[in-house]
Amino acid sequence: MSSTEDKIKKAIATKRGRLPSKWIVWLGKFVWTKLWQIMMSKLAPRDQSGAYVRPSSEFRNFVSTVAESAYQPAAGRYQLYVGLGCPWAHRTLVVRALKGLEEAISVSTVSPSPIEGGWVLDQEENSCRTLAQVYQLAQSGYGGRSTVPVLWDKQTNTIVNNESSEIIAMLNSEFNQLAKQPILDLYPEKLREKIDWWNEKIYHTVNNGVYRCGFAQTQEAYEQACNELFVTLDEIDTTLKSSRYLCGSSLTLADVRLFTTLFRFDVVYYSLFKCNRRRIQDYHNLGPYLRDLYQLPGVAETCSLDAVKQDYYGNLFPLNPGGIIPCGPDVNLLEPHNREQVSQGVMI
Repeated sequence: MSSTEDKIKKAIATKRGRLPSKWIVWLGKFVWTKLWQIMMSKLAPRDQSGAYVRPSSEFRNFVSTVAESAYQPAAGRYQLYVGLGCPWAHRTLVVRALKGLEEAISVSTVSPSPIEGGWVLDQEENSCRTLAQVYQLAQSGYGGRSTVPVLWDKQTNTIVNNESSEIIAMLNSEFNQLAKQPILDLYPEKLREKIDWWNEKIYHTVNNGVYRCGFAQTQEAYEQACNELFVTLDEIDTTLKSSRYLCGSSLTLADVRLFTTLFRFDVVYYSLFKCNRRRIQDYHNLGPYLRDLYQLPGVAETCSLDAVKQDYYGNLFPLNPGGIIPCGPDVNLLEPHNREQVSQGVMI
């Protein structure tokens, strides 16, 4: 026994004998619960019911081809800051790849650091070592959250936008003169109402829903989030029985926004976030649909399950105090998906 352990044993001993083991357990649980609540309050803001409340993004400017826009599309002018484990940042990489904008828009990667309390640049840029310093460079005195993705303007040294849903819309429509796939439209006028409907539902119950499960601080908040999550997943699975993509035979931004959550689901959300009612691979249609999206040209190159596991299991200390990263599960996204048949009206 180490000297430290021996001192702890002696410290909890009383004149009548040692403290009963049940009290040691109670004390340990009480202290850990209080510390967990403090850490969770910093990691995941909650409402009165204990439900996770995601803060809004703060930089909401737009790159546009309209003449009066301060941010005009131009090759080499813009840069994305992304974390490979982050589903919100992953969206921007997927659209960038689908549109063929790799040469027009550069990428810098960041990694989470529990010691730093935020994202750290993999390579220092503009005398910045952390993403918080990048935000400070854009806005002196900035005291808000420093999140990814970030669309950065190299010309003015500032953040254009840090809301993923708006960044992917810009990448889809405002850089066509620089894109290798300018004809691809992931937000066509005729499908916008349907795309928006799916986006709204999926954001609350799936994209953010997995976080509402994982970051819930009461049983009631967790069960509500979990039930809503799987009601929507069941609905999507039924839709995909007769539709290759969410809005028919055309790939849209709704599919991109769903994909990055599904990609992480079986590996981290199922276990770490307690979304363990069913795996995506257990669904008859959602499993093949995930493989279909993964196998689209350029998409697999944006994906890293190793980074996902490292970022979630290695850095979310309140959810995984030991920091142990699981070896599994084995996920094969290269298996045939046979989803082409659905687009031809064949139900599988």
